[in-house]
Amino acid sequence: MERYHYFRQFHDISLADYHLLIENLQHRSFKKGDSIIVPGQIQRDLYFVKSGVQMASFEGDKTYVIDFSYFPFLCAIAESFSFQVPSKYFLTCLTDSELEYISYEQLQGLLDQSQQIERLFRRMIEAMLAGMVDLHINLRAMTIEERYRVFCQRSPQLLHLVPHKYIASYLGIDPTNFSKLFNQVKF
Repeated sequence: MERYHYFRQFHDISLADYHLLIENLQHRSFKKGDSIIVPGQIQRDLYFVKSGVQMASFEGDKTYVIDFSYFPFLCAIAESFSFQVPSKYFLTCLTDSELEYISYEQLQGLLDQSQQIERLFRRMIEAMLAGMVDLHINLRAMTIEERYRVFCQRSPQLLHLVPHKYIASYLGIDPTNFSKLFNQVKF
């Protein structure tokens, strides 16, 4: 029921509609280091994280981290899944991961069948968009220490699960400066 309470933060979905959604979920396990999606691949399934940490990233002269996912969040390359187009990014498991998933076609059927499920996903996408805008602003308006503090308040568990070089990339902080912050700023 944890996921039900999580969903209700976005929309007051009924138990009947919640069960309609979760009855269509299937289970998949991934090992640390497994790729869920690679550039050029279309994400055909939307994942719901049960356990583990995943990372969306792209490669240039180094690894650029876009986002992390973990319970109870969704795990997806949003534009690839939503528009069924090839991904430009990697979606990789940073730890062993247990994910539940629903196919694009199944989800479209549920969205057509239930206004409550459709509204839930619309609200979740709106929240994701607002989060991306906040991150974009934070990367430009906050000092590196402020970014680090916000991250630690929002996702403190990731400090012990994710290699610090990836968190530094996500926050737009040089790994050496991140290491200094990690050792000096305590929570």
